[in-house]
Amino acid sequence: DWNCGATKLQATRTGRAVSHLDIMLEQPCKSLEDCAAVRQATGLPMKIDEGAYDLATLMRAAELGVLDAVALKLSKFGGLSALRRARDLTVHLGAEICAECTWGSDIVTAAALHFAASTPQSALLNTCDLSSYVGPRIAPDCPTRINGRIAPPEGPGLGVTPDLNRLGAPILELE
Repeated sequence: DWNCGATKLQATRTGRAVSHLDIMLEQPCKSLEDCAAVRQATGLPMKIDEGAYDLATLMRAAELGVLDAVALKLSKFGGLSALRRARDLTVHLGAEICAECTWGSDIVTAAALHFAASTPQSALLNTCDLSSYVGPRIAPDCPTRINGRIAPPEGPGLGVTPDLNRLGAPILELE
């Protein structure tokens, strides 16, 4: 995962050097067009990450032949409703989905896990335990990873209850 930091030349040379391995390149170049050039030169499957943020970018990635997999992130698409539309399009286009967010918290983890659970199993590549990236934990009932597995919480809403004392005093109250 270069996070868009490679040139076409760097990504192509690296891709060719490891082409004997069962790997996928994760968006080596900033533009989808450059990723497509790398895909064509290496023959390696491509996962789009930074370049996936709306339905148009998903369609463009598919047109260019670089949408083998995609990171669908809550924060990039603007919430669960928009992410669901992106998921449905991605499933229709035949790509695999990594259900994620840009960073993490107990609340974001719960949302991402519910999103992953609602994704057809055949289209879900993976999801992440985003809570482990940050501290302190703010929802004591948030799911935790056990032996590499994690499941969405049960209960109303997202199924987690934030500890209001950990969140601190509100910075704005509207009446």
